[in-house]
Amino acid sequence: MSAKDQVENIKDIKAYLGEDTIFSGTLTFNGVVRIDGRMDGEVHTDDTLIIGEKGTLEADITAGTVICRGKVKGSIKASKRIEIHASSEVVGSISAPSLLVETGALFDGTCDMTGNEAKIIKLVKNEEAESATS
Repeated sequence: MSAKDQVENIKDIKAYLGEDTIFSGTLTFNGVVRIDGRMDGEVHTDDTLIIGEKGTLEADITAGTVICRGKVKGSIKASKRIEIHASSEVVGSISAPSLLVETGALFDGTCDMTGNEAKIIKLVKNEEAESATS
């Protein structure tokens, strides 16, 4: 069984918002949460958020891993990974060190995979610093 299959296994899910659920506000949790209903607001976790096929979120999401099979409008910032599967629609900005986008997925927005800004190495010398030392 792959790691992805294990995380989506029902026994690993700590909370579930079903198809007929409508939630508005801030959701903060530990563990794996799956949303198949509608949510407006914010999500904060260091763990995994799964947006099911029927899930619709208008939210700003900060998580460890985000697995999207539904619809998201808003920003997604993941510290580990974002997966946008074939049935998904994601509109907004995303940021993660690892990104999977399956064929058939819709992604309309910006993507930042630079990770930690300290890891960026400038290839061109800073002209201001050079002229200041001259």
